[in-house]
Amino acid sequence: MKGFVGDSAYTFAVGEVGAEARQLMEVTKEALYKGTAQAKAGNRVGDVSAAVQEYAESFGYGVVRELEGHGLGRKMHEDPGVPNYGARGRGPLLREGMVICIEPMINMGTKAVVFERDGWTVRTKDRKPSAHYEFAVAVRRNGPDVLTDFSIIENALKN
Repeated sequence: MKGFVGDSAYTFAVGEVGAEARQLMEVTKEALYKGTAQAKAGNRVGDVSAAVQEYAESFGYGVVRELEGHGLGRKMHEDPGVPNYGARGRGPLLREGMVICIEPMINMGTKAVVFERDGWTVRTKDRKPSAHYEFAVAVRRNGPDVLTDFSIIENALKN
């Protein structure tokens, strides 16, 4: 819109999905919310990253290292990179008005992924399930302003 881009991702359960996969999806989405809560002016990217990592790993899940969130503006992928792992108090400073994408990619097993030859497909090295959710978030002084919305998706899934 008006020269700016948006970005979002959602993991859908297709067919019969077991309790372990559903838990992975729930934990990944909650990791997104925990990371998003840290997206306020004065914090650092590492505060977001650590919140995602700590929550996901507390369930024994692997946190993908090779793919990450990013800044968002007139281009889809801008600085800063927003990894899903890191240390609190480290990384670029989050400033009022920045827009970042926070997008946990969490694996049921190992954190390792394989990039297939088609240049698009990424899978877990151990072939266990993975989940991925993403918000575009405006950084504000008083906390995050989530610019994307899952409510339309989640309302449709209820019906």
